Amino acid sequence: MHQALRVIPDQVRDDEIGRTRYSLAMPKHPCVYILASGNRGYIYIGVTSDMAARYNQHQEGTFDGFAKRRNCKRLVHIEVFATMDEAITREKQLKNWHRAWKINLVEGENPEWHDLRVEMGLR
Repeated sequence: MHQALRVIPDQVRDDEIGRTRYSLAMPKHPCVYILASGNRGYIYIGVTSDMAARYNQHQEGTFDGFAKRRNCKRLVHIEVFATMDEAITREKQLKNWHRAWKINLVEGENPEWHDLRVEMGLR
């Protein structure tokens, strides 16, 4: 079972929850992310090892596909993993979830569906 890691400005040990938190400004980490078109709007789930670059690609509309067609540009959820295999496994799991489960996942940590780009150190 994986543990999702909430991303904050620096790598620190969170004694309360007993896991390490990361910043996307640090070296690359495999992660699963959710983009949305708005509050409870279209949802796109992706995986990457370079969230900063991938976020910019989504913002610029670099690739054709679901996220671009549905204007999914708001980063509303992210989970960081130790390996890409773990991240890919989680991505596949989330893509098989019912929409309501995905909404509950996002709203569990981000009830207002804010774009997390600032918190993640993205421009």
